[in-house]
Amino acid sequence: MFSITIRLMRRNAKMLIPAGIAILIGTLFISSTFLFGNTLDHSMRRQMTAMFGDANYVVASSDDDPASAMPTVADYHIDRLERIDGVAGVRPNVGAQVQASFRGRHSTLPAIPVAGNTRLMPITLTNGAWPKADGEIALPADAADRLGVGVGDVITIDDSSDYAGAGTAHVLREKVVGLTRDDNGAFASYGGAAAISERDTATMSGMGGSFADLPAGVLYLLVDPPNGSSREQVTAQVRKALPSGISVTGVNDYADKQMKQLSGNGTNIITTFMLSFGALAMFVAALVIANTFQVLVARRRRTLALLRAIGARKGQLYASVLGESALLGLVSSMLGIAAALALMGGLHVSGLRLQGIEFSLIPTPQVFWVPLAFGVAVTMLASLGAARSTTAVSPLEALRPIELTDTRRAGLVRMFASMAMIVLGIAAMAFSVWQNRRLDLHQTTMISGDIILLPLMAGMAMAFVGLLLSAVRWLPALLHAAGSLAGHIGPSAAIASANIRRNPRRIAATGAALLIGVTLVSCIGTGAASAKATAAGALDSRYSVDLQVTGPNLDQRMVRKITGVHGVKAAEPVATAVAQWKQPGSSDKVTVEAIGISERQRARVFNAAEATHPIGRDVIDMMTTMGDKTNPIENGDKVDVSFNAMDAADGAKADGSENPAGTATLTAYKSDFRVSSDYAGVALVDPAAIKAAGVPTVTQIWVKSDGTTTAADLFAAVQNAVSDEPGVQVTGSIAERMQWNQNIDMAMAVLVALLSVAVLIALVGVANTLSLSVIERTRESATLRAIGMTRGQLRRSLAVEALFISLGSGGVGLVVGTIFGWLGSNVALSSIGTVRYPVDWRMYAAILLVAAIAALIASVAPARRAARTAPVEALAEA
Repeated sequence: MFSITIRLMRRNAKMLIPAGIAILIGTLFISSTFLFGNTLDHSMRRQMTAMFGDANYVVASSDDDPASAMPTVADYHIDRLERIDGVAGVRPNVGAQVQASFRGRHSTLPAIPVAGNTRLMPITLTNGAWPKADGEIALPADAADRLGVGVGDVITIDDSSDYAGAGTAHVLREKVVGLTRDDNGAFASYGGAAAISERDTATMSGMGGSFADLPAGVLYLLVDPPNGSSREQVTAQVRKALPSGISVTGVNDYADKQMKQLSGNGTNIITTFMLSFGALAMFVAALVIANTFQVLVARRRRTLALLRAIGARKGQLYASVLGESALLGLVSSMLGIAAALALMGGLHVSGLRLQGIEFSLIPTPQVFWVPLAFGVAVTMLASLGAARSTTAVSPLEALRPIELTDTRRAGLVRMFASMAMIVLGIAAMAFSVWQNRRLDLHQTTMISGDIILLPLMAGMAMAFVGLLLSAVRWLPALLHAAGSLAGHIGPSAAIASANIRRNPRRIAATGAALLIGVTLVSCIGTGAASAKATAAGALDSRYSVDLQVTGPNLDQRMVRKITGVHGVKAAEPVATAVAQWKQPGSSDKVTVEAIGISERQRARVFNAAEATHPIGRDVIDMMTTMGDKTNPIENGDKVDVSFNAMDAADGAKADGSENPAGTATLTAYKSDFRVSSDYAGVALVDPAAIKAAGVPTVTQIWVKSDGTTTAADLFAAVQNAVSDEPGVQVTGSIAERMQWNQNIDMAMAVLVALLSVAVLIALVGVANTLSLSVIERTRESATLRAIGMTRGQLRRSLAVEALFISLGSGGVGLVVGTIFGWLGSNVALSSIGTVRYPVDWRMYAAILLVAAIAALIASVAPARRAARTAPVEALAEA
């Protein structure tokens, strides 16, 4: 029987190709997911161990150590460790943040002490030498370029966090003796690190030169056992030299432990998340496979009947179909795995890096057996229905001339079940929206906010499954109705409409596959667009200022320099002071930072300008919340505001002398804004109000981005623009804003890319349906040709049929997906701000355009086959 199965597969190889492609794509995705997970683990492990240098052991506090304080360098007894024969080097993980300055230019960077054995250094020396004494420094090459220094130059470094005030800042003169490079990305967020002596590190850390007092959570150890000894013997001596509560761990074990903790919440979740889309792709592929095998069995009814007549048993025919599907799944899955290995290997060879991820080809057993088992199992399960149909008729009944199409109607039980699921799904979604509304109004709810999404998701799934189960009823009718309207265009459209009506079950199966993919894509796209629009308003209020420049000597010259930076839309100087007033009904005072900013300035640099009250001479615009507490003042209240200088809010200067203060009665209004996450209390007033108070003010420069450059590039550009002025710092919320937007964009891109696999397989199903339809309708096509239909008209009829299936299913998917996306946004986003429900017409047009183009491409080969056969030859007995 196996040889007969192979012959049947060869005979119908062209019909099996689309099903094989569907399995190949699905297994390619699953295998690639595991390979990507391995790459992610590898990249994260490299980043995690970047600080190790060549260390092979890590000394750190034990997990069961009850002490909460971090050990200091002295606690490790480094002098004892260094005397142990076989300990080749020791380096505590300590460092300091310093500002390097040279001839009016400044750069902020981390600095770490030089280890006695430089093999333990996490940075690489590229030029010159490592520091060997106090007063020597090795700079990162890019920092040296920024400062304009080279080996032999003398720079200054200081540890002041506010480079303006500076009386307590420690300043050291350092000779540049070398240049470094951060090959392992240990200091990727800073562009590298400097190396200095231990004493200088302690000085920059505020320890007065006492290196032993520096806190050090980890000690890196290089063990190189002498001849006749082993690492275990050396580490045993190390353990004896260490105090209780501190243990020694191999770097691999230490990294494994860290990765295990991270994987539980990171890489494993990412892999599982991606695999869920792989399972979805395989489910869509199963629809294509089931469709293919149903037609294959229908075409072989005569052959199967002959086999029954000559003695083949039902079980043998059943096993033949399952064997054929298993072989198809095996071959297609192996090709998919090979394609995944080739894809990841190509990325590895190209040296591509993405968001710090270095692509590597790391095959593991899961890369092979999971997609292989999944592909074979899905293919066999999808063919069960076709296999059962081989045993459903007797040999004599199967030998009768019958139509190849299956016209069975869906049972009433299935119809009632689908309607019940739709009704229950709608009820669950309505319940979730209702409960979320009560939650927003701070009313009692039947379920907690943590699980309020669960009934919504369950309702969506239930309603969608109900739609799929009933698709055999409504989808062909919908497509036929659309085809009837288009049938007046010409004979091609009329024939396409009739073909859709002729086999509703297969049309429903193919349309359902496409419906799944388009619904999910549009749901994710709509949700992402809603999240982006909703977050935009929320971010404007939470991060109202993109960048803030603080420091001394911030005048119009500095404003002009910042305004000239690429990526800066506007820059405005604002005056700052301290404002105080009494809480209503309380003797407590509220202290906030008062920002003197005119309405014109606010419109130029304030993101939440539209959501704030207009600023006038007698107006103070307060935050709705002060320190995350509700502001009890009502709009229109009169408030006696006392203005003080920024250096003291209690009426006294730092030196104890009297600090001038002024009081004004202002009309208070509340608005939903925050300057940035660093400011818990801010009030906006007219600059004239602060000036009238007669108190000294401090000038800041507020900067607004034009959105044409990244946060990192804009930060660097503004920092370079002010680098010739000592003590100037650049801070702000643009990084948080852009990170939010980037996260949403990245999540949307990733999800759409993942879902596109299911859409691609569904489009393969469209091509498969057309191919099978052409094979089944060989005589019909020949008859049409015989009565005068041209080849072009026949080809157009198949193209129109493909368009009906793709655009009809895609249109329904867009409507359902948009509704699901809006409902999800309503429940998930209401807590962060006013939910917006945008209609992304460009996304809709793109989805339908892709579906239309793919459908037309899918119709090319079947149409050529239908038009190529001569009428006389096609009317012959097959």
